[in-house]
Amino acid sequence: MTRVTTTTTDLWHYYGRARAAKDHAVPDSFRWTWDQQDGPGPEVLGDLTGKTVADLGAGAARHAAHLAVHHAPNRIDAVDASTAQHSMATALYADLAPRLHFVHADVVAHLRVNPGSYDVLYSLFGAVDFTDPRELLPAAAEALRPGGHLVFSTLAHYLSGKPAQPDVTAAEVPAKTPGGESATMHRWVLQEHVWTKVLAQAGFTDIRVEELPAGDGPRPAATLLVAAERPAT
Repeated sequence: MTRVTTTTTDLWHYYGRARAAKDHAVPDSFRWTWDQQDGPGPEVLGDLTGKTVADLGAGAARHAAHLAVHHAPNRIDAVDASTAQHSMATALYADLAPRLHFVHADVVAHLRVNPGSYDVLYSLFGAVDFTDPRELLPAAAEALRPGGHLVFSTLAHYLSGKPAQPDVTAAEVPAKTPGGESATMHRWVLQEHVWTKVLAQAGFTDIRVEELPAGDGPRPAATLLVAAERPAT
């Protein structure tokens, strides 16, 4: 079978499709861990009442839908570059507009054209995992208002159990094109001190990293929960 590596083909075509066919409900919980079962929830984001928020790499927008329904933001933008994921999210939760707004765009490009627009940015194994942090994190810092927060969860180690990278290096992980061909995409699985360094270089302060233990499900993995602030002045 032909194997391709590409950045233009939609490699998220199949992701979440089976669940979306039968589960249209707004989730009643929001968890940061890989297994989505335990650990902290949306309280990590702070009080979202009246805030402008963006989910970076929102996928089917289930977490964004939860926040829109249960946490009263002024607006939450579900941003995703995948045509398939954007269409799935819209089909599931279009009735939550205008509080939930669907943005079909490259995350870095979207952040760069919206400086100072957001109070909170977050990524739950989303765009932060699959975008070069040397590009995404500076764009995120600029898109936040002074005193705004970025929170994200990411793998503490590879799903194989292999340790995370000691520098800003991406690994190739398997994916499929819409036509079913095997492909690969880049994923950044970095050690705690590396995330801290690249966040500081991007202009963030008050950087906090917590490791959340792996659950008991299939392919268990520990989670790094990372929070940082754009300085208020």
